[in-house]
Amino acid sequence: MSNLPIVTLSKKRHRNDNQIFIGFKYDSALIEVVRLLPNATWSATLKSWYIKNNPENLKSIHAVFKTHAYVDSSQLFDKAAEKAEFFPVKRERKLSAENRTLLNGFYKYLKGKRYSASTIETYSFFIADFIEFHSTRAPESFTTKDVELFIESVFVKRQYSISSQRQFISAVKQFINYYPSTGINNLTLTRPKKSKILPTVLSQEEMISIIQHTKNLKHRAILALIYSAGLRISELLNLKLEHFQIHRKQLHIKSAKGRKDRYVTLAESFMPLLQNYLTTYNPQLYFVEGQSGLQYSACSVRKFLSKSCKAAKIHRSITPHTLRHSYATHLLESGVGLRHIQELLGHSKPETTMIYTHVARKDLLDIKSPLDHAVKQLQEMQKDEQNFLLSRNI
Repeated sequence: MSNLPIVTLSKKRHRNDNQIFIGFKYDSALIEVVRLLPNATWSATLKSWYIKNNPENLKSIHAVFKTHAYVDSSQLFDKAAEKAEFFPVKRERKLSAENRTLLNGFYKYLKGKRYSASTIETYSFFIADFIEFHSTRAPESFTTKDVELFIESVFVKRQYSISSQRQFISAVKQFINYYPSTGINNLTLTRPKKSKILPTVLSQEEMISIIQHTKNLKHRAILALIYSAGLRISELLNLKLEHFQIHRKQLHIKSAKGRKDRYVTLAESFMPLLQNYLTTYNPQLYFVEGQSGLQYSACSVRKFLSKSCKAAKIHRSITPHTLRHSYATHLLESGVGLRHIQELLGHSKPETTMIYTHVARKDLLDIKSPLDHAVKQLQEMQKDEQNFLLSRNI
């Protein structure tokens, strides 16, 4: 960490909104990195990059600068001079010294629990906002009703997603564990139900078309590996050359989500592309490397995937995780059992893998629509007359 440049995050009111300002000493490489944030803007007057203040953008900042710089976000939780987004402009929000100490202690507590950096930042962000919202009250006096009031007054106005609200409840539960003196009842806190959204899945023909329309060799190797091995984007970025067991046609995924290791199979058809890529680009440490041998960024993968989809005339919203969904669905359609798919994907619970049964078409292909059945019956009844066609003018 000591060899990495420092990026300092601070919070200011700018253009009538709360912004995260991204500060660092002039560095052309870091400028290229910050440009990967799709919503980041350069302020000529303030001489700084900034982005709208919300948990999703905070996660993106950490993801983009990972391995490129050390991100110091301590100033984000000292909001004494900031105007609250959900209070009138004339009212200043202030955190007492005791509350700042409490938040710093909570931050260290989460680090001690060995949560990921993004989870620590998100939980700390939510609890800081919650305490600030009730800044006139001591944390010992907080109740479950105060949590509900915060959700009603803040989450609805900021249009946070259901998943963000679930994260906030999880953050509060951890805060209760850290600071049991609060009056919030852990047992009465309930998370809203997850939205049951089926994953977007590409057909095998669409997947091949995307790879064919990806002209850059490195980009093509990335997309082919994500799909052929069902990788998460973080797993791809953390993949090192030593994790490839080419003689066994296996890939060792280390410390994936939930700190779990697993093995996946390298596709036979991917091997020539892999050899071509390794010979051409000669990466030294990671499978895919950015500038100066540093880790590649997720934003870059999303950008060239979007371009490849447009070239392939696929106009749906496609992300790297769509390729993982497609991998699992195509395995299920080809007859691979759910238990094996669960192992290949690294899912902890079989219920997570079960969602692919709702999008797999293996058994559904044999089911005939009642409309087809009705048309067929009518055609059989009118054998001697002209065939009945839905497309014919009546």
